[in-house]
Amino acid sequence: MKGIVFTEFMEMVEQNWGVDMVDDLIDSVAPESGGAYTSVASYDYEELVAYVAELSKRTQQQAPALVHAFGNFLAASFVKKFRSFFDEAGDCFSLLKKIDDHIHVEVRKLYPDAELPKFSYEQASDSSLILHYESSRQLADLAHGLIEGCARHYGEQLKIERSGSLVDGLSREDFVLSKLS
Repeated sequence: MKGIVFTEFMEMVEQNWGVDMVDDLIDSVAPESGGAYTSVASYDYEELVAYVAELSKRTQQQAPALVHAFGNFLAASFVKKFRSFFDEAGDCFSLLKKIDDHIHVEVRKLYPDAELPKFSYEQASDSSLILHYESSRQLADLAHGLIEGCARHYGEQLKIERSGSLVDGLSREDFVLSKLS
């Protein structure tokens, strides 16, 4: 997993619970990386899982809720760091439809070893989109938060319904997105 995910996760923890919580998580998890992350390097996904589990234990918040909140946080960070993608798309549905065939193509140019989730979509109507998510990392809650953060950036309100399954370690989730007036 790319380091930007870890650096942003630690930033979220620091903003919400303080630098001492960051230090406590690193000390408790004792990750192989030593807890020092750069945005461009790759790290073991299991380190993130361990951090979320430890944060859940310490904050008494469920892990899926923390991952979802991180998705929202990460969306705001992506808006700042990758503004051109958001400006070019112009609205939430347009951006979401470009994930695999544009955004992830650009990510792979920079990080050829990146393991990215797969997204596809069905445009049900002008106000409805079905976004299909597939990943071995089972981070649909993160994707959900990213979708919400994207909509918030564009000032759009969405109703988001989810259904999914886990088959042989592969998470498949359908996000049915409906624009609210």
